[in-house]
Amino acid sequence: MVVSYTDCVKLLAFSLFVVAASGFYRNMPLVPFDEGYTHLFGNDNLVVHRDGKSVHLSLNERTGSGFVSHDLYLHGFFSASIKLPADYTAGVVVAFYMSNGDVFEKNHDEIDFEFLGNIRGKDWRIQTNVYGNGSTDIGREERYNLWFDPSDDFHQYSILWTDSQIIFYVDSVPIREFKRTASMGGDFPSKPMSLYATIWDGSDWATNGGKYRVNYKYAPYVTEFSDFILHGCAVDPIEQSSSRCDTTTTQGSEDSIPTGVSQTQRIKMDNFRTKHMTYSYCYDQIRYKVPPSECVINPLESQRLKVYDPVTFGGSRRHHGKRHHRSRTSRSEANAI
Repeated sequence: MVVSYTDCVKLLAFSLFVVAASGFYRNMPLVPFDEGYTHLFGNDNLVVHRDGKSVHLSLNERTGSGFVSHDLYLHGFFSASIKLPADYTAGVVVAFYMSNGDVFEKNHDEIDFEFLGNIRGKDWRIQTNVYGNGSTDIGREERYNLWFDPSDDFHQYSILWTDSQIIFYVDSVPIREFKRTASMGGDFPSKPMSLYATIWDGSDWATNGGKYRVNYKYAPYVTEFSDFILHGCAVDPIEQSSSRCDTTTTQGSEDSIPTGVSQTQRIKMDNFRTKHMTYSYCYDQIRYKVPPSECVINPLESQRLKVYDPVTFGGSRRHHGKRHHRSRTSRSEANAI
């Protein structure tokens, strides 16, 4: 069966909202690495373990490494358990993200989780970002600390992407809700994207604006991925159709479909953002004299974020580091917050 873009969106709408209401990844089928992903770069720095269900990516003086999904997806729920490197990790960047930069080179979309390493005794930070239609001159970054050490154990990081919103999750906690607005135009991601995971050297910007760089005395830096979820329609970017859709739903009914983040989830998200968010592009008056149109300014939040140091971003060099173009021949502990 071949379904159109529109039909794919309709098929997924019910299952995605039930996913958001019913405990996320705990009820969803996991995808073995070889069924969902393929090697991207790094040669022997990518190692598949545990009967094909876990992957190690490493960074050494020679190269980083990464993998990419076999297919592009138009909307869906995408997730992986990740354990980050420990000890001195300044300059190291681990990324779990969606992009279509190898298909739409001049007007690509992107949805990012980026994990930024630090010096010994300082915590990893998470950065999220959204690009649409090549709008890379408007970075929509946010940064956060975590309530746990992400190098101690695996934690689940997830992206829910629909035609109207993007939600980032850490374990079962939504940490960011990015809603589409009419004024954004094409800046909201709307074209099929692949899933990527990479580890690379971001010494020029990732830790204190490049003050602390990767020290290969501590290499190799190894990050582990497991519990892969790819819940969406695999879309042919040329034909704008799909012959393979994962529309499996978890237990639930239409009565359980929320209109977005539930009230309980919103309380957790608000608590997380109050305690752990350290930067939002909406309050960056150096970059934006006028906040982007989708920003809703909260004076208390603005005042709180002023105590944090200025943020440096990688610009185009950051994207060169994590995206490696390839040809496509066939695409057929949260309660504590």
